[in-house]
Amino acid sequence: MQVTETLNEGLKREIQVVVPAKDLETRLVERLEDAKGKVRINGFRPGKVPMQHMRKMYGKAMMAEVVNDILSKSTGSIISERGEKAAMQPEVTMTEDEKEAEKVLAGQADFSFQIAYEVIPPIEIKTVDDIKVSREVYDVEDAEIEEQMLRIAESARSFTPKKGKAEDGDRVTLDYVGKIDGEPFEGGADDGANLVIGSKQFIPGFEEQLVGTKAGDEKTITVTFPAEYQAAHLAGKEATFDVKVSEVSKPDTLELNDDLAKNLGLDSIDKLREIVKGQIESQYGALTRQKVKRQLLDALDAAYSFEAPSKLVEAEFQNIWNQVTNDLEKAGRSFEDEDTTEDEARAEYQRLAERRVRLGLVLAEIGEQASVQITDEEMQRALIETVRHYPGQEKEIYDYYRSNPQALATLRAPLFEEKVVDHLLGQVQVTDKKVSKEELLADDEDEAAEKPAKKAPAKKKAAPKKKAAAKDKEEGAE
Repeated sequence: MQVTETLNEGLKREIQVVVPAKDLETRLVERLEDAKGKVRINGFRPGKVPMQHMRKMYGKAMMAEVVNDILSKSTGSIISERGEKAAMQPEVTMTEDEKEAEKVLAGQADFSFQIAYEVIPPIEIKTVDDIKVSREVYDVEDAEIEEQMLRIAESARSFTPKKGKAEDGDRVTLDYVGKIDGEPFEGGADDGANLVIGSKQFIPGFEEQLVGTKAGDEKTITVTFPAEYQAAHLAGKEATFDVKVSEVSKPDTLELNDDLAKNLGLDSIDKLREIVKGQIESQYGALTRQKVKRQLLDALDAAYSFEAPSKLVEAEFQNIWNQVTNDLEKAGRSFEDEDTTEDEARAEYQRLAERRVRLGLVLAEIGEQASVQITDEEMQRALIETVRHYPGQEKEIYDYYRSNPQALATLRAPLFEEKVVDHLLGQVQVTDKKVSKEELLADDEDEAAEKPAKKAPAKKKAAPKKKAAAKDKEEGAE
């Protein structure tokens, strides 16, 4: 096998590989000899098939196997022997001339192919001892815990049927049919729906018109869907709802006690308070970590400057760009609405893509040198957590990841990154800083580690009717 470098420019490499016809012949004969004792051909005893007959029957197919074997095994080994790491799967090209290909399969010509790839640049890891980060710490106040518990209690509040007219805060049980221009529309009807007046579950103006109704009442409610409503065919349109009220119930007294906890499957109100506190602390802790990680990545970005493989940058940019343009489309907005232009946005997201790739390579090298490993148990937990997001499709999603190494790698990458970040946080100078809730939640203007300077366009917040919203979400309206 003759290996010749034909391009060495920056990170780009091209290699010409030629496998002489005599080497192909040697490999073919080995395969034919191996198959000779296994094939069953009428008229010949096992193992006694003449080589010439074997070649006639299987030569071309087995030579194709030899060629494929060379392609699959030699590419990686050639790059490895050169002491290089390919940034992405190398591109392998060979002749497209059928006559030349036939000669190779017939053993009458050398087999040549080209390998094109970009290398990962050598990265000299620097000390992080001088990196300083501030960890904002917020101590959750008792009042916030109680407020969250009241919200939980509200969601579990019971109601008692009453006589008389519905008031704000009462629960109304109703049947309804929504119509536009006199015609019912999909997702606009329900029977036995429970609606708490003032909960803002339905589109604006709907709940207010239920005030004063009582069991047995029928009325027509007229409302207008918000202009930014997720379902485009309903957005901004006037609709009528034929409503029949079957029951009006008043809310029972709201109390934070052991009975409430037991209704939620817990032993006591203290246990509920403990769980709520833990959940709130976890949410703020995630925000604290995000800010610390951003400072760390900013410091690494300032410390490392090298050319990133263009193919990796291109792939990362495309991922970002697809998300941004999809968000814009769903929100019904343009780049001009975001105070920018498409060219400016492209340049900005290009810089972000380059940063992400460069930092990814740095973290990968740091992790490799620190022998950071992802255990099978950690991968299994990540897979199970991912599967949980696809109710009803658990087996299909699980099988997809288990049989697709590239998909599984997308689960491993964030786990690896977080473990490398943990490793680095154990080495840098971390100073805790007590902050208020407002300070912790304040927008950080230097979010370059996670977002570009101009954020991706936010989705407009719609106020849909509950049933229609659920359907829209299933169809990807969110």
